[in-house]
Amino acid sequence: AMSDFIAPKDSGQVDACGAFVACIEGVDAFAKEFEDAHDDYSSIMVKAIGDRFAEGLAEYTHHKVRKELWGYAADEALSNEDLIKEKYRGIRPASGYPATPDHTEKAIIWELLNAEANTGAALTENFAMTPGSCVSGLYFAHPEAKYTHVGPLNKDQFEEYAARKGQSLKETERWLAPNRGY
Repeated sequence: AMSDFIAPKDSGQVDACGAFVACIEGVDAFAKEFEDAHDDYSSIMVKAIGDRFAEGLAEYTHHKVRKELWGYAADEALSNEDLIKEKYRGIRPASGYPATPDHTEKAIIWELLNAEANTGAALTENFAMTPGSCVSGLYFAHPEAKYTHVGPLNKDQFEEYAARKGQSLKETERWLAPNRGY
């Protein structure tokens, strides 16, 4: 679990977990110009390149965190190949992916970072991010942090998670339906 990679509140250890939102403005409008001209290929390419820029911004920011802002990997000197293979210390999981499948957690990131005011990025009622070229997630610096996969969960696990989130079991089951193992 991701919680394994951060010190418990009552441990007395100073630790941190960071959050980020990275988005590229203007991609959707630029892609729409091509759509309006019936040039679907160019529209798709603009969106794909915009997504790569957003991912690149997230990777660059994570690099700055590791080497400068938090400095836990100040001496890091990785090749591009090693960066692509994520051989650096720490991880940056994103809500909605196997390690952290609950999309509703994005709302916490948005609130903590005042993301809409600071970036223009917004969340839809189903927690999709807008603009389309947008990524968000968490930073974990723990040297043993790795991506895990949350598989099928039992009803008691759903009940405990629902209680921790302060929401109904039905609501939890809705958002984590792919992980329901009962």
